[in-house]
Amino acid sequence: MSEQRTAADGPTATGDPGEGGGESVTTVVVAGLCNLGIALAKAVAGAISGSSAMLSEAAHSFADTVTEVLLFLSLKRSTRPADDKHPLGYGRERYLWALLASFATFVGGAVFSIHDGIHTFQYGEELGSPALSYLILAVAFVLESVSLSRTVRQLRDETRRLDVGGYRYLRHTSDTAVKAVFLEDCAALVGLLFAFGGLLGAQLTGDALWDGLASVLIGALLAWVAYVLARDNASLLIGRSLPERYERAITEALTAQPQVVRVLDLVTSVHGPDDVLVAAKVDFADLATATDIETACDRAERAVRRAVPSVTRVYLDPTPPRG
Repeated sequence: MSEQRTAADGPTATGDPGEGGGESVTTVVVAGLCNLGIALAKAVAGAISGSSAMLSEAAHSFADTVTEVLLFLSLKRSTRPADDKHPLGYGRERYLWALLASFATFVGGAVFSIHDGIHTFQYGEELGSPALSYLILAVAFVLESVSLSRTVRQLRDETRRLDVGGYRYLRHTSDTAVKAVFLEDCAALVGLLFAFGGLLGAQLTGDALWDGLASVLIGALLAWVAYVLARDNASLLIGRSLPERYERAITEALTAQPQVVRVLDLVTSVHGPDDVLVAAKVDFADLATATDIETACDRAERAVRRAVPSVTRVYLDPTPPRG
């Protein structure tokens, strides 16, 4: 039996943001606008100074901007209602676009940065005045901090509401848009420090090797971020179950019903932060009538949704135990 969850069922309790839409969209938009302005400024500074680290940072910010656009698209398209062709809805489409966003981070940021750094190692570079670059880096650091503070505020609200640690939330959350923005903002701040170190080292020593090294480090950092996001989104796109603690809660909610003897098999599938499917083979009492089983299924479904409010569909199959 299945029934769509209403707002009255409460927030999600799967370790994922329950407000999925609003908060995540705002976080993505703020990050995207910051990254676009920063990217243009870095590109100008890189062209004037001739710094490969600054050009790598410009590529980094442009890649982040493309990522935010794809994440925004993923959030909008995944909220479309179910239809005849897609009876389970479009929730997993967010992970398709988020997966493409991780590729954009890798190709647009990591590959360019590493290539530019290696080019500097081989052929060197003519460095101009770094004054403008230092100014742009300082402004970028402030803007990236603003974007990160917005993301951290959302993460704190969610972890406090769900009573989970920040690391655990980031590891298990199915709201990969917020995770992507958080990792990208952190990578951006670290990348700015790399770029500053490369510029300063090249200025003090007169050796462009430092600038090239900073570019390679920025590329390696972006490659790691792209790998983490691609891994998580691919896992969710294929179909990931709920964490074990929530599956235990669902099992306990089912077995607590008077007519239920045991849960023989349980399958959970995450389709989105607020969209989880539960299917279970349940052994009901032998003397239970058809009416008893129907009533028990209805009560069990409501109990499951109280235990894990992000559950939107519950399918129970009355099954006799083997043997």
